[in-house]
Amino acid sequence: MFRMLTKTSVALDARAAGWVRTMGSHQLLVPPPEALSKPLSVPKRLLLGPGPSNLAPRVLAAGGLRMIGHMQKEMFQVMDEIKQGIQYVFQTRNPLTLAVSGSGHCAMETALFNLLEPGDSFLVGANGIWGMRAADIAERIGARVHQMIKEPGEHYTLREVEEGLARHKPVLLFLTHGESSTGVMQALDGFGELCHRYQCLFLVDSVASLGGVPIHMDQQGIDILYSGSQKVLNAPPGISLISFSDKAKHKVYSRKTKPVSFYTDIMHLAKLWGCEGNTRVVHHTTPVTSLYCLRESLALISEQGLEKSWQRHREATAYLHQRLQELGLQLFVKDPALRLPTITTVTVPAGYNWRHIVSYVLDHFNIEIAGGLGPSEEKVLRIGLLGYNATMENVDRVAEALREALQHCPKNRL
Repeated sequence: MFRMLTKTSVALDARAAGWVRTMGSHQLLVPPPEALSKPLSVPKRLLLGPGPSNLAPRVLAAGGLRMIGHMQKEMFQVMDEIKQGIQYVFQTRNPLTLAVSGSGHCAMETALFNLLEPGDSFLVGANGIWGMRAADIAERIGARVHQMIKEPGEHYTLREVEEGLARHKPVLLFLTHGESSTGVMQALDGFGELCHRYQCLFLVDSVASLGGVPIHMDQQGIDILYSGSQKVLNAPPGISLISFSDKAKHKVYSRKTKPVSFYTDIMHLAKLWGCEGNTRVVHHTTPVTSLYCLRESLALISEQGLEKSWQRHREATAYLHQRLQELGLQLFVKDPALRLPTITTVTVPAGYNWRHIVSYVLDHFNIEIAGGLGPSEEKVLRIGLLGYNATMENVDRVAEALREALQHCPKNRL
């Protein structure tokens, strides 16, 4: 026995010596980065672009809480509270309601990957960047995509959508509630009922609108609703919210093929989030710290109340519109009823380069605003009043910054 142990020890020693020689036979080609030897420096800024927004102090503090395991009972309690918060802000009783470990894009893919199969007919409202993105994703799945293309700043009527439903017989309709690239707010009343009349599910993107604009998932007949963490909710980017109605769940659970993504497979996510009974099943490591922050952001809006949040955004944005028009600036969306109360689009004033204006406001006032995106690129400036940032004081600050920018930025004579 002793001889056997001795022989084994000798063999291990020889193997270990080989490992050491192997490790020592290669020199490090990449030295430690000098930049990482310096403290992290982040500028203090007021984020008044289309997102992300500044974090509320309570949300910021949540990011510094200690780590716990993602499959521990204390974390399950946090997840359950998040689900209840999502049900509140969505105004839904859907059991299949959870947070996705990814940005709003990931929630969009979660919806489309689970609902669409190759050959399915998909009707898309493409009046901005997000409808265009939904169409792109669906094409990659192999769906038959039918785009209802509109110019930036326009919206959809029930009659137009019904024509598309009758013609293309889709299994799914996509509309963007708050089109952040153009500043349009799409009415939702009646569209769910219309879809169901044509045996079609109704999918809505509310990333830029949730918390700032009324939305009632169950009462408006929305089958799948998703949103993001980084706008009105004032939480860090990288987490999204999603809910499926019973009809949508049936469509997913009766698929003939597996979803193209394992990571966003809602059947697995439902088990992780406790939507299928009390037993939780490991799927992936959830971003624990980000979930702390999301929990606190949902707590803040619950304490404030949705009605007060909607009112605050409506009033702050009305004041912003007044201040912008006093500067001689034109609002991009002509119909006041279609203007999104969270993100305002302003027509780039004639003779100015939008980049000069955005840079001046940032460099001289530490305020972030943005230019256009997708079909609105080069056409607009975008100003966001999102959650914690939707105040009269912030409106005055950005209006003063724009006034100075218009005075000092170069202007081409037309």
